Amino acid sequence: MEGVPLASKLDKIRSPNLQNQRQTAVVLSAVEDTLRDQKTDFTPTAYFAAVLALLNQSISSSAGIVNKDLATSVVYLLDLVTPYTPAPLLRSKFSQILTHLAPALVHPEAEAPLLKPAVGCLESLIAAQDSAAWQLPSSQIGPRRGIAGLLNLAVDHRPKVRKRAQDALTKILKNPPPSPSVDHPAADMCAETSLRSLSQLSKAVGKKQKHRNHKDDHHHDPSLIHSLQLVKTVATASGGWPARKIEPLCEVLLNISRSSNEYLTMSAFEIFEVIFEGMTDELSSAKLPRLLEVISELRPSQNDSQLLPPWIAVLSRGYEVSAQINPGETFQKLPELFNLISSFLESSSLNIRVSASECLISFMSNCVPDAVLLDPSIFDEKVFEHLAGSATSLLAVKYQASWLEVFNVLEVMFDSLRWRSDPVLSDVVRIVGELRSNESFNGKKEADRVLGKATRAMGPRAVLNLLPLNLSNPQAGQPGRAWMLPILRDFVSNTHLAQFKSEFVPLSAVMFQRVIDHGKAEKTLEIKVFETVVQQIWSILPGYCDLPLDIPMAFDQSFAEMLSNVLYEQVELRPHVCKALQALVDSNKSVLALKSDDDLVLQRRMSKTDAERNINHLASFAGNLLAVLFNVYSQNLPQYRGFILNCINAYLSITPEKEIMDTFARVTTMLETSLGESGQDRSETQKLKRAGDKMPPMGHTLMDLVITISVYLPRDSFGTLFNIASLIVMKDDDPQLQKKAYKIIPRLAESEVGKTALEERSVELQQLLLSSADKASAPSRRDRLEAISRIVEYLPESDLHFIPSILSEVVISAKEVNEKARTIAFDLLVLMGEKMKQGGVVVNSKVALMPDNAPSVPATLEEYFTMVSGGLAGSTPHMISASITAITRILYHFRESLKRDLMIEMISTMDLFLTSNNREIVRSVLGFVKVSVISLPLDMMLPRLKALIPNLMVWSHEHKAHFRAKVKHILERMMRRFGYDAVERSTPDDDKKLIINIRKTRERRKRKKEAGGDEEMEEDAPKKRASKFETEFDEAIYGSESEDGSDVSDDETMGKRKAREKKKKGETFIVEDEDEPLDLLDRKALANISTTKPRKAKLTHCSTPAKTNEDGKLVLGGDSGDDAAMVDLSVEGDKSGDKLGGINAYMDAIKGKDVVQRGQRGRLKFSNKTQKGADEDDEMEVDEEQVVQKLKKKQEAKGNGWPKRKGLGMGKTRGGRVQKSPRGKFGRR
Repeated sequence: MEGVPLASKLDKIRSPNLQNQRQTAVVLSAVEDTLRDQKTDFTPTAYFAAVLALLNQSISSSAGIVNKDLATSVVYLLDLVTPYTPAPLLRSKFSQILTHLAPALVHPEAEAPLLKPAVGCLESLIAAQDSAAWQLPSSQIGPRRGIAGLLNLAVDHRPKVRKRAQDALTKILKNPPPSPSVDHPAADMCAETSLRSLSQLSKAVGKKQKHRNHKDDHHHDPSLIHSLQLVKTVATASGGWPARKIEPLCEVLLNISRSSNEYLTMSAFEIFEVIFEGMTDELSSAKLPRLLEVISELRPSQNDSQLLPPWIAVLSRGYEVSAQINPGETFQKLPELFNLISSFLESSSLNIRVSASECLISFMSNCVPDAVLLDPSIFDEKVFEHLAGSATSLLAVKYQASWLEVFNVLEVMFDSLRWRSDPVLSDVVRIVGELRSNESFNGKKEADRVLGKATRAMGPRAVLNLLPLNLSNPQAGQPGRAWMLPILRDFVSNTHLAQFKSEFVPLSAVMFQRVIDHGKAEKTLEIKVFETVVQQIWSILPGYCDLPLDIPMAFDQSFAEMLSNVLYEQVELRPHVCKALQALVDSNKSVLALKSDDDLVLQRRMSKTDAERNINHLASFAGNLLAVLFNVYSQNLPQYRGFILNCINAYLSITPEKEIMDTFARVTTMLETSLGESGQDRSETQKLKRAGDKMPPMGHTLMDLVITISVYLPRDSFGTLFNIASLIVMKDDDPQLQKKAYKIIPRLAESEVGKTALEERSVELQQLLLSSADKASAPSRRDRLEAISRIVEYLPESDLHFIPSILSEVVISAKEVNEKARTIAFDLLVLMGEKMKQGGVVVNSKVALMPDNAPSVPATLEEYFTMVSGGLAGSTPHMISASITAITRILYHFRESLKRDLMIEMISTMDLFLTSNNREIVRSVLGFVKVSVISLPLDMMLPRLKALIPNLMVWSHEHKAHFRAKVKHILERMMRRFGYDAVERSTPDDDKKLIINIRKTRERRKRKKEAGGDEEMEEDAPKKRASKFETEFDEAIYGSESEDGSDVSDDETMGKRKAREKKKKGETFIVEDEDEPLDLLDRKALANISTTKPRKAKLTHCSTPAKTNEDGKLVLGGDSGDDAAMVDLSVEGDKSGDKLGGINAYMDAIKGKDVVQRGQRGRLKFSNKTQKGADEDDEMEVDEEQVVQKLKKKQEAKGNGWPKRKGLGMGKTRGGRVQKSPRGKFGRR
């Protein structure tokens, strides 16, 4: 039975929405009228009988389809009714219905609207048949004949008909009649028919591809794809494939998979995947051995580069499924499979080698069960040995061409065998190590990964026994292996810590002693190498501390003291030691955090009991280690304290409560002493501001430690903690210390005990925050807002008066310069709204500056908006602007919960502020208008457009602060939501040009987008919201499809747009001279680096050469008769120079090599150097004396004598070649 009642389906037909359903509604009405006349109830059986009578009239077994439209409607109704008809009735009427449906199924002109319901009727009829009906042969009218019809339609060329027939086959095969057989009675028939069709089409395609001269090479491909889909449908529905038909199917699929058509190959693999997935259950798993046997027997030729890769892939997937069903048996077959596939690594084909290596990787990843690792039997150990022997043989010379693939296999083998790799894979480590030591070996990177995996699996002790470092006492003939240290650093894990104590600590001491013996003399290369080796040795320690197996024995008092001395004395080794100490705690805590039962493979041989014992052992050292870490923390600069603080956190989490109390008492005592020296702290703070490398005041350091400890304190210590916070937040002479004090409240909220304390001391903390508002410094604003957020989060309903008391500070913080402070302020506004929405009572008499008899009001969302709106009456534009921004944020968040009258009132109020003369206020109002246009209901905003748009247009003429762009963007959003006509009607006549421009721009963009667009349109195209905005509010404020209408970041923003602009500003460009590149080592190079892309000047080609007078000045607008009096500076024979010479001279004068530059103290510097071969293109043959004489004669003719001074070039009239400098003067060459 269908989940939807029959009556619901019939109701949809009675009120049709589509034209083609009206005929069906008429037929249904006639059927129901007949039933009423016969006084028969509207039952499924009654409908079935009535529709069946109509079927006899519309479709005849002899005449075919009598009435096409009637037949379509009747069969459609029959398809609806048959799922609700009793199965015995369907079985009794099977022959009658099938006889009448057959003409519709086989008619050549039958269309999809008739075939689809006919298939549905046939599906219901066949699914209702019992086992006896399936015994009838196909020659008789029975379910098998119906299956034959469905198989024929399942490869139909019409997609909808084909899909409907395949769905019907799937449902039939998945619901077999009750019988002892696993498969459906029709499974063999379906498999045989679909396989025959697939085989025939595959052969036809193969023959067709041999004749490449035919243009229609892929004529059979669609039919072949349809046939593959049918095979996939049968395999999916029948839980695999009938065992007797597996061998021919595999052969056909493997032949298809070698096709050059990627879709055919993919479809063939999908069928194999479906068959394997169908065999994962217990009933079908019995077919899997036969399937794997058949696939193995179909092994292609050794060098068949087309068929071997798909065959290997299918075999890999098959044994992956086998490992899930029978892991033990599959593991025993692994050596045989490994040898079978590894033989293909000798192939000369790269595809075969890669496929073989991936298959081996799959075998090792999926076919090694956890049970054989934890408790192997004798037979399992034999399998390990055989696998190791096969892996060693892959490193022979005959596999040299595939060593890169072999190394990938070896990596996975070490990962799969884990600690069982020792000692079976020792030969592999030795051979790879020898290859790595060879200087001429090219695969050092791959070999390093293999040795790293071996180190992780076997342990560093086993690897170093095979490949010793030979650093402290090198032996003759034994190479040094310092290159092993980085490998150990990256891969050591889950091993024995004692080895580091016994081997690496002495080695480090030897190397460091050589550095000390060198003294203070200048460091040689050898000494620098020794220092590097010491660093590399200690960088291995964090790996040894990652879940070591011997913490109780290895981590003793002497080792802890040694680490403490290193922390004190070796500053450069502190990061490694702190990370190692932290790893000891974190790795064991991660095991305890697992909720499942002990899985020793997942937990790397560390049970939860052992992990708990390790934690207790480390806790016994926690007190002394914390004392050391505190001292080291105070000795480090702030920028180098992060790793120490993480380590302190780790050990505080396991320290006993009593020791934490004692530590906290010592730190608070020191802090009180430090606070008493406030004058000294202030002077040190001022020094710290001037020098970033100076140590911070001790009070700052101690306050950091108090914050770190606070989350681990018991409830008894919270009184002291809050007293410290109360004392410091009231001190406004040290902003950094005040900032740290506010961090205590958010830090406490990280623990359950801290949350309880915040709830219990809520009243006390409220008074503290209110009283310290005047003392809050700008740097502490963000942390203060975070503290207020935590108080509001745990605020009881009886203390809701805290919200109006603190609201003004939160509202004004929405205009903070600090981006994170603004973000917290916006979130806090929403949080307070949610708190008011939950209900309660606001006692106004407890609010500051409110009279004692002020009435209490219920806490509602409307009351909260009234509180925020009070800021609109502020005395400063800044407060009014902040209030508008706050209202915008909470309106967007609560728009679906607010009353309509309140929203209309706010919109009206903002219309008044839009007419303000203050730009800061209007800027906030524009943000409110944009949110209103985007998010508020249409029926609320449309009537407001006539008043809103004229006020907006006033600011469209304002270019400062991007007001014009903002208004244009708002208008564009209006047009997108309300339509162009609605916006145009409300726009004043003088401003309609802007509306028309927006409309044309959008239409032009739309046309270009439909036409494919160009690069510019691709840049303007809208992006996905996830890539630009993190919240819906940001998208509402800043989202746009137009670059012209984009907003810019300002004090209102939440920082998202600003981040995107910074990305754009990060681009820099280098402006280079054409003759020589920029010297980046020159101090003046910064002048040639620009944040804007330099543009090449467009050179205007003049039709005639430029004319100058004797003084070198350009003469414009002169008569043509004066040409003789002009000096033509163009060079003969160079036409381009005629037009561009003057421009090039100007460009050289301002940007060339000889340009005037400013030196020290702003003095001008002139270059008198003449480079050999420079400016050869501008050279001309000119006699200086002739030039001087010509100029003199011209001046005398005009009657204006020059001042008596030495003429250009006088006294040096030797003639010769004269060079024109970039500044347009003549100079002697």
